Amino acid sequence: MSDFSLDDLAALIAERDAADASSSYTKSLLVGGPARAAKKMGEEAVEVVIAAVEGDRKALVSESADLLYHFLVVLRTRDVPLADVLSELKRRTAQSGHSEKASRKS
Repeated sequence: MSDFSLDDLAALIAERDAADASSSYTKSLLVGGPARAAKKMGEEAVEVVIAAVEGDRKALVSESADLLYHFLVVLRTRDVPLADVLSELKRRTAQSGHSEKASRKS
C-alpha cells in the first residue's frame, strides 16, 4: 500500500497554486480556469476508458493517475475541497447503492 494519498496530492496542487504558471503545469491549468482543467480531465477519462476496454493494465494505472490528478485540479478551480467529495461518498455508502440512487431527485 502506498503512503501517498489523494489528500497528499490535493495539498501538492494547493501548494503549486502559488507557483508561477511558466514553471508549473499545475498553475497553468489553474490559471486556465475550470473549462481548461475540465477539458483535460475529460481527455484523461477517455484514455482511462480506452485502457480499461483494451485490457492494458499499465496504461490503465498511468491514465488513472492522470485522471485523479486532473480531477483534483478541477475541484481546486471551483474551491471544492476533496473532503466534501469524500463526505458525500460516505453519506451515499451508508445505504445500498440501489436505495441511494432511488433517493436522488430526478
